[in-house]
Amino acid sequence: MTMVALAATFGLFLIFLILDYAFPFDRRVDYSTLVIDSKGDILNAYLSKDDKWRLYLEPEEITEDLKKAILFKEDQYFYSHPGVNPVSIGRAFFQNITSGKRKSGASTITMQLARLLNPKKRTYGNKIVEMFNALQLEYHYSKDDILRLYLNLLPYGGNIEGIKSASYIYFGKDPKLLSLAELAGLVTIPNRPSSLSIKNDHDPINQAKEKWLLRFREANLFQSHIIDLALTENLKPNRRDLPNHAPHLSRRLMSNTKDQIIKTYIEYEYQKRIEEIASAHINRLKYLNVTNTSVMVIENKTRRVISYVGSANFYDEQSAGQVDGVSAIRSPGSTLKPLLYALHYDKGNLSPKRRIADVQMNFGGYEPENYDNSFHGWISSEEALKQSLNVPTVQLLNDYGISNFIEPLVRSQFRTIERTKNKLGLSLILGGCGVSLEELVGLYSAFANSGSYESLQFRENIDSTNRESSIISEQAAYILTEILTEVTRPDLPDSWKDNPNRPRIAWKTGTSFGRRDAWSIGYNQEYTIGVWAGNFSGEGSPELSGVGVAAPILFDVFNVIDDVSTYDWYKRPPGVDRILVCDETGLTPNTFCTSTVLDQVIKGVTIPRICQHLKPALIALDSSETYCMTCVKDAEEYKEALFPNHTAEMLDYFKTEKITYTKAPDHYKFCERVFPDQGLEIVSPVDRLEYFVDASDEKQIQLKAQSPSNASKYFWYINDVFYKSVSRNEEVYFTPTEGKIKISCSDDRGRNQDIMISVKKVSF
Repeated sequence: MTMVALAATFGLFLIFLILDYAFPFDRRVDYSTLVIDSKGDILNAYLSKDDKWRLYLEPEEITEDLKKAILFKEDQYFYSHPGVNPVSIGRAFFQNITSGKRKSGASTITMQLARLLNPKKRTYGNKIVEMFNALQLEYHYSKDDILRLYLNLLPYGGNIEGIKSASYIYFGKDPKLLSLAELAGLVTIPNRPSSLSIKNDHDPINQAKEKWLLRFREANLFQSHIIDLALTENLKPNRRDLPNHAPHLSRRLMSNTKDQIIKTYIEYEYQKRIEEIASAHINRLKYLNVTNTSVMVIENKTRRVISYVGSANFYDEQSAGQVDGVSAIRSPGSTLKPLLYALHYDKGNLSPKRRIADVQMNFGGYEPENYDNSFHGWISSEEALKQSLNVPTVQLLNDYGISNFIEPLVRSQFRTIERTKNKLGLSLILGGCGVSLEELVGLYSAFANSGSYESLQFRENIDSTNRESSIISEQAAYILTEILTEVTRPDLPDSWKDNPNRPRIAWKTGTSFGRRDAWSIGYNQEYTIGVWAGNFSGEGSPELSGVGVAAPILFDVFNVIDDVSTYDWYKRPPGVDRILVCDETGLTPNTFCTSTVLDQVIKGVTIPRICQHLKPALIALDSSETYCMTCVKDAEEYKEALFPNHTAEMLDYFKTEKITYTKAPDHYKFCERVFPDQGLEIVSPVDRLEYFVDASDEKQIQLKAQSPSNASKYFWYINDVFYKSVSRNEEVYFTPTEGKIKISCSDDRGRNQDIMISVKKVSF
């Protein structure tokens, strides 16, 4: 090359750079949003902003057969020219001039792409602009990028653009799976998108296919026997709807991203079967006025969401099927209880066999009730949790502290609880708060992962802060899991141990007030599954319950994804000791404890307490009376005996429920000793509390006292004015006035107590 030619070339290149800078070519394209599953298959697709089906073709989806076919047909010298082919331009110009009409084109793939990106009228001036744009594309992008973009924009009739869109819509398959006959058909349509549009008549597309297959044979582009097979294939393309699976998750993810392809962790086969399970259950339950359910499945080790069913039927408008029940805020019923028990295990003041009281209790005017409207007396904490008893659980929350309990929930990303934490009271443990299914599944996945919480993972390639937090200790998580595994299952009423073909699961149910929400959450080492059932309208149903409605769905889903569990169950971690405790109290046995059971405690954490369920007493030989050290000198003969050491609340429970119990004989009546620790105590209302009462209710605050068994009558006073005398076990109420009120009680043995409360009347 001479210096003049070199200088001319450099000058032209410099002019090109100046023009390229002055007139940049915008190649941005808005694609349809694709949501794909864990294997890369399409779950869902959404139109582009200009209402086109324009699916983004990824590099690995361009097969060698597709590349050979499109390059042979459109631009055989694509990888050789700089975007404009001078030889083709000269030939086309000569043929068009000599024939007097446009007989031949000279557009390269790059020039066609420039026209697709910026359509203009077919004029010579616009052709020059098109060639300049082609040079710009070649300067800024690689050949493979240009080819892929071209394949993404090919017109296929109507609002269909790109070979990937055409492949899915016309043939229902990924471009990688197209046969040679289908490829030959698709590469011809962009030249005649109107005449070859896919309608009822398939002859035009088959004729065009055959024409190009014969040309492929002449050029030895493909093996002859493959072309012979393609020639026999009769194409019957029909316009299909694109997939619409996991619609709630797809819509949720699409609304929060500008990505063209959203890669989820959804496992389609599980998703499909779980959708079928949800639909089948709801079809059976609709006659009970239960119209919807939501299911979420996560993989515990990775926290990946592998199934997301927002409703039983996305298209059921009558049941608000498009509402996403996975993220909807509902009342959790009893599903938060396991966390509270585990926190108490970590605090050290509770273990599975330790007994707690399930008796009538009043917390500043709030009197919780159990599901069956009965009380169970002295019960182990594990049984209280298995039976999901409300009253002892509220007492545990009161002891632990509401704010202390809310703190790990906030760290577990319970957003509604975080926003409303200053308004929540003791009822939150029974469902008096708002949670979502995904929040509960995230919490239970922490139980499944040794007490460690991590944010749920919905999709790949997303930059987000993964929140990690230790919610409970590994030891407490293990103890909790052992308890939840022993809950009687609706599918295995006897024992899962007798059914080796069913996965072992730790699980909990919940039913909200008014039977508006039914929950069942379960986990093993591999998966955590959550189920909600109810009505999106908020309407309750008498038949709705966690055990009766949600749990059967939970176990059907577990049987689908983990029908024969081959995984090892959780092993007892270091720090969990098994010790013998008294069967009566769950405490360290005393010398008089004759029956013991094994309990699990956290070494160095669980506070040891000596059992005191019996107490010694000095009684007459005929067991007629009891002596203290002061009056025993008046007894001619006596003996020592052991008697139950019941608390005042348990004694009151026995009397209220008319339960016979063993008690020491009455104290020697001529004894002059005073026992200050056995005085009268007012247990309702509670001293120094503020009460909010319903102005329309005439029977509002209960008056209740406890005193030693030798009292038979109580005398009540309101603001130092006599109100009523009642027998020891008789119920009595009073209608308070607003303001501060002094309440006094005396028994017929002269014992007395005064308390002070304040009252505000409101209209509920």
